[in-house]
Amino acid sequence: MPTSITELSDGPETLPNARDLTASRGSLRWRRAALALLAVIVLAGATGLLGVRSTTTTASAHGYTASFTHAAVARAGWDVPWRLRIRHPGGFDGPVTVAVTGRSFDIFETQRFWPEPSAETRGGEFVYLTFDPPPGDTLLIDYDAYVQPSAQVGRRTTITVIVDRVSQVSLHASTVLLP
Repeated sequence: MPTSITELSDGPETLPNARDLTASRGSLRWRRAALALLAVIVLAGATGLLGVRSTTTTASAHGYTASFTHAAVARAGWDVPWRLRIRHPGGFDGPVTVAVTGRSFDIFETQRFWPEPSAETRGGEFVYLTFDPPPGDTLLIDYDAYVQPSAQVGRRTTITVIVDRVSQVSLHASTVLLP
């Protein structure tokens, strides 16, 4: 006749010992923390906190004001704002050239500029877009674009407004891409 509980069992123990319970509690805490983190990420995405964040950068010099609205934070495949507003009291007497860091366009797929440039060229680091003078004192340029699905790294952009072959005002911006 058996004299202890351990003698009654022929197979492996079916009850966890105290050490297993401690490890199990630690594992449970990690699972709960991971689920909480996942819930925070899903909630942030559902409320739009992980979506496109746009900002406007403005600079003024020599009587010209340039305001650039762009995506500060974006994701691949998403539409993004790209709008440049150039203001000069008294209007523009001739064409306005906008020099944009050429590499900044690498992350975008595009339909077109509105209005279309009357001339465009690339020289080294910059793309030069020349626009006919608009009526009034404001030139508004929209770029219909979305971030390429394959884009992984954001870009820094420099934009310079050139009138009569003289740089009038420059501004700098950057876009960060999230996975």
